[in-house]
Amino acid sequence: MARGCLCCLKYTMFLFNLIFWLCGCGLLGVGIWLSVSQGNFATFSPSFPSLSAANLVIAIGTIVMVTGFLGCLGAIKENKCLLLSFFIVLLIILLAELILIILFFVYMDKVNENAKQDLKEGLLLYNTENNVGLKNAWNIIQAEMRCCGVTDYTDWYPVLGENTVPD
Repeated sequence: MARGCLCCLKYTMFLFNLIFWLCGCGLLGVGIWLSVSQGNFATFSPSFPSLSAANLVIAIGTIVMVTGFLGCLGAIKENKCLLLSFFIVLLIILLAELILIILFFVYMDKVNENAKQDLKEGLLLYNTENNVGLKNAWNIIQAEMRCCGVTDYTDWYPVLGENTVPD
């Protein structure tokens, strides 16, 4: 009975980690596609140009793939070293998430202030060349959220001229 239960647990862990690994492959593929086809469309912050949606999805996809691979191979081979590595990676991810949550709540005001400042800097790039993606992103955000500017419509004045807002 115990042997059958352990065998079932082994293959269940293998299956879940295989799905996890495949999801990581998918994320990595989407990230690469975004990077190649969309360029800098979804750059989150002008002060950190490498922090884009594509790079974030590539990094997350890689981490998910490595974690899924360690769990998958460790489960099927019943290798203690691989299973320990899998556990350590999961523990590091959990600790990183907890630290990020704590830092987010401690520095929430600073994060909001920096986000507004970065959005306003991005707004200044609205009509510049090679920023068609940024312009499209601002147009979509404003159409979907029915808002204008970062804090209000006056954020557009330095961009488009006095008393002018985009259509």
